[in-house]
Amino acid sequence: MCAFAANSLLCRIALQGQLIDPASFATLRVASGAALLAWWLNRTNRRVAAPTDWIGAGSLVAYLLPFTLAYLTLSAGAGALILFGAAQLTMFAVGLYRGERFSLICWAAVVLAVSGFLVLLAPGIGAPPIAGTSLMSVAGVAWGVYSLRGQRAHDPLGATASNFLLTTPCALGVNLLAVGQVHFSAAGVLLAVASGTIASALGYVVWYSALRHLAALSAATVQLSVPVIAAFGGVLLLGEHVTPRLLVASAAVLGGIAIVSRQRLRRVVPAEAT
Repeated sequence: MCAFAANSLLCRIALQGQLIDPASFATLRVASGAALLAWWLNRTNRRVAAPTDWIGAGSLVAYLLPFTLAYLTLSAGAGALILFGAAQLTMFAVGLYRGERFSLICWAAVVLAVSGFLVLLAPGIGAPPIAGTSLMSVAGVAWGVYSLRGQRAHDPLGATASNFLLTTPCALGVNLLAVGQVHFSAAGVLLAVASGTIASALGYVVWYSALRHLAALSAATVQLSVPVIAAFGGVLLLGEHVTPRLLVASAAVLGGIAIVSRQRLRRVVPAEAT
């Protein structure tokens, strides 16, 4: 979770200081991650043995650039809240589609979480820009799909390497389309590479490994810590302010999702024990 929060902070630092353009940051992030994973596989005399997961790779593509562009305008805390709130709601929606039943308490908690989003997005002082919010919501839905696909990964390292390798050409293509806006500095490149290698490539391998041993509900719940970590990091490293609106929205969104996860977990654990 610290790696996920670090991605928000590294991206925000790089873009806020105009150290690199968004397309180049995204490209360097995924390309450096793919290079590290390819080196790792070669060093251990392995190939990308995992079956090609086009949905997983596609969801990573759909997450990557919107996430980066959103941090042109969003604070680290607000961006992480929108990202992981949308991801968890996506995972809950998939659960409903698969036939899971929600109790009345769960539905009330979902309404609470959605209300938190509406509070955050409502026009007025402290509202995040609608463009950044929309982009981060798209990234959140894509991340929710990527997390669900991770539960099927029997080889976390191979699956992550495959996804990164498939995503790199797409990122390069977008970078070529935005070549007129390309600019970068040594600091911007280092931030993008740190995000790609440490916070993304290694972080995703660990995440896919953990997903094999976590129920979907536990996986959804543990990610609730990311917006909190990112918000505190934004205050300490970027001088960002935690607004009353963000506090109220965070309490509603994270609280609602936590209640849903807890209620569903109570039903799953006895069934597994039986």
